[in-house]
Amino acid sequence: MDRSASLPSSPSSPSLPTPGPAEPPRPAGSSALARAERFVWLSARVLEQRRFAYHFLGGGAEAVETALTAYLGTDGGYGHALDPDLRGPVSQPPHAVHALRVLDGIGRCGGQRVERLCRYLTSVSTPDGALPVCHPSPHGYPAAPWVPSADDPRGDLLTTGPVVGLLHRNEVWHAWLFRATDFCWAAVAALAEGGAALRPYEVAAAVAFLDGAPDRARAEAAAERLGRRVREERLIVPSPVPGPAEDRPVPGSVEDRPLPPGPGEPLQVHDIARTPGSPARRWFTDAEVERSLDALVAAQQEDGGWPPHRRAWTPGATLEWRSVATIEALLTLRAYGRRI
Repeated sequence: MDRSASLPSSPSSPSLPTPGPAEPPRPAGSSALARAERFVWLSARVLEQRRFAYHFLGGGAEAVETALTAYLGTDGGYGHALDPDLRGPVSQPPHAVHALRVLDGIGRCGGQRVERLCRYLTSVSTPDGALPVCHPSPHGYPAAPWVPSADDPRGDLLTTGPVVGLLHRNEVWHAWLFRATDFCWAAVAALAEGGAALRPYEVAAAVAFLDGAPDRARAEAAAERLGRRVREERLIVPSPVPGPAEDRPVPGSVEDRPLPPGPGEPLQVHDIARTPGSPARRWFTDAEVERSLDALVAAQQEDGGWPPHRRAWTPGATLEWRSVATIEALLTLRAYGRRI
């Protein structure tokens, strides 16, 4: 029996609401933060949405931890493209770097989660106690073309430096740190002394270690020596200098020097000295820092996001890196007192 036929029909009968247009998005406004917020809600992964809410909207740390847990492996490491340049579920050292930066940013870099991560780091370390850039995986999951692949990888400052620096910064103590810390001191000293070509991202990794190294006097001295080589080799890309002649760079400054040949992509001042308290801040003049921050402000794109400082190799990874770059840009600008 068709029950609908027995239902009364009259103009006064209540009816279900007809679907209307979706509620329009909140106006983005004109500030950098408001435009970035719209980009994050439209395009970012859940993890970056939670991070944005924590850092700029008063969100809670637990929500960030919950989102990060989705990338956690059974071995205590992290995978599932937490670092967008490495796809697939397998835990890898670059994912550990990313996870520790997230936890450090929310003040949760400790406890059992980090203890388990340190056990994972021990299991994938090279004979010299350091971390490789990429641990050999039994499966050929996609990765960016510049990620090294070797059956017997060597220890590398690119991953070991940030991990060791972040763990020391948060006063984490684990047996793995002893040899890994020695490796970092030796690697930073080798960079400062010259010899092999200096890669920009190696410098960033060295600074990440020195930022958290517990022996502050030794870290400051090492940073001073490394900074001299960075400036001598003109490693930092000059920011654009528009405007009249009196605003042009001072002869001999970082901006006045040509870019060097060599491997790696050039970085700007704010990529090396992410906060005013970094030992790398003293490598640059006030004018160089301000010009770099001006360039960072100007790099915000029309949709509110910042471009990643990486070569594009697949659209998905590029979009994921953009949300990471957007949060990092805002944090850097705020750290230097810029209005966002």
